[in-house]
Amino acid sequence: MIQKNSSIVITGAAGFIGSCLVEYLNFKGYHNLILVDEFSREDKKPNFEKKKFAATIEREVFFEWVFKNKIKINFIFHIGARTDTTEFNYAVHQHLNVEYSKKIWEYCTVEEIPLVYASSAATYGKGELGYEDSHEIIPSLRPLNPYGVSKNEFDKWVLHAKAHPPFWAGLKFFNVYGPNEYHKGRMASVIFHSYNQIQKNGFVKLFRSHKPGYGDGQQLRDFIYVKDVIKVCFWLMENQPASGIYNLGTGKARSFEDLVKATFHALGLPTKIEYIDMPEDIRETYQYFTEAKMQKLRSAGYADEFYTLEKGADDYVRNYLSGNRYF
Repeated sequence: MIQKNSSIVITGAAGFIGSCLVEYLNFKGYHNLILVDEFSREDKKPNFEKKKFAATIEREVFFEWVFKNKIKINFIFHIGARTDTTEFNYAVHQHLNVEYSKKIWEYCTVEEIPLVYASSAATYGKGELGYEDSHEIIPSLRPLNPYGVSKNEFDKWVLHAKAHPPFWAGLKFFNVYGPNEYHKGRMASVIFHSYNQIQKNGFVKLFRSHKPGYGDGQQLRDFIYVKDVIKVCFWLMENQPASGIYNLGTGKARSFEDLVKATFHALGLPTKIEYIDMPEDIRETYQYFTEAKMQKLRSAGYADEFYTLEKGADDYVRNYLSGNRYF
């Protein structure tokens, strides 16, 4: 059991999911938190400045700091990563998503610290092998971009590691949306962009389908609300079931049209969608379907229901986006 006064490290703590996790830990009574990130960006400051924590440490000096100060760490959430799927310089992903993650793993192994780290559904590529979070298929996965490749490379390295933290879990996040993503720009969720398009133009643009069997706007994704993501992270810290790599989605794929309708409904407005051609340079690699197989996490004991897309969008739009508020 991780006590309330335990020292807990959260990497990526100034970012979207990391800052929401900090708030949830605060809500649960954990204030002895060590936030690790790059803290120079002004647009990220509202994500963490009102939260309770013990220290903020720049990512590149974290290991030096923790050894110098002889801090006893009780748990690490390694959420920090370079998540830009349009960054094609693999060296950037290699440094942050692979090499830095290896250092976290090795530190947790030597110091016997339980670890939860962020993987990604981007590792599944086009989904040729399905979306089962089986360790057996991980070496054969073919991600579509350097970000997904880097996440899968670390997953593969973990599965071959001869030494492990006392407990560890890698979480393959599917399409996460929710508060504290204002700084993400083009990488923010479709709900975030839909909301802003509605405010500006009164309608939302969606891609036409260029694949038989899918109507316009009927491309499917497993959208998961960030409040569910952080609840699962906390549950893993408290319960520490069998170590392994777990999917984290809702287990139910929904269409982009459904998502846009839910956003309009949360605003009390009629749905207005305009369909545009998908750029030719992404048509060949575009995913038309993702859906997390969630049996492994359920079998491990996680029993809470996930937000439906409609309830998640309603909470996000009404309680956060409409007032430019933070979680």
